[in-house]
Amino acid sequence: MRVVIANQSHSKYAEIICQTIDEAALVRGTGIAKRKPEYIITKLENGNAVIALDRDKFAGFCYIEAWSHGKFVANSGLIVHPDYRGIGLAKKIKKVVFEHSRAKFPNAKIFSITTGLAVMKLNSDLGYKPVTFSELTDDQSFWNGCQTCKNYDVLQRTQQKMCLCTGMLYDPNKKTPHIKVKEKVFQRLKRIKETIFLKKDKK
Repeated sequence: MRVVIANQSHSKYAEIICQTIDEAALVRGTGIAKRKPEYIITKLENGNAVIALDRDKFAGFCYIEAWSHGKFVANSGLIVHPDYRGIGLAKKIKKVVFEHSRAKFPNAKIFSITTGLAVMKLNSDLGYKPVTFSELTDDQSFWNGCQTCKNYDVLQRTQQKMCLCTGMLYDPNKKTPHIKVKEKVFQRLKRIKETIFLKKDKK
């Protein structure tokens, strides 16, 4: 299994990457923004993505996006093909894309928004901390990318201040002690948000 920085030669995997993201959204029943193959190809060709390959077979993916003139960087679209789940591959991909982000954008704050408990734990292990959306990028282009998410109406109702996603941030300029957040904390936070934001739909 190889986890490598993507390049133009990996463009042929764009379709299966998008398909895997779409299928994961259906299975999880959670918000995952859809992406078109053309969008994924730009990330692959620009070296702003990490791809996992089992020889020539697609196994996993994650990409980098810079916002606010490079002040913020997001690691997004983390996905592992169903054939390779449960072997710790997501953790390897997350670590490689995080290190690549730090090397390519050394002064940028790295952030992530997700509803996935597993991703929250991976972020916490790397030094991310849960933050309010106000501490993330105010670049409207980023938030527009949430329009294909099933929970976009929640983001709109709160004027982009909150959603079912949890915002997490790694700030290279803050030398505070790294304290891992327990998974139970993320589970409780997720339940609270679902109770608050989804009760409208249950009426």
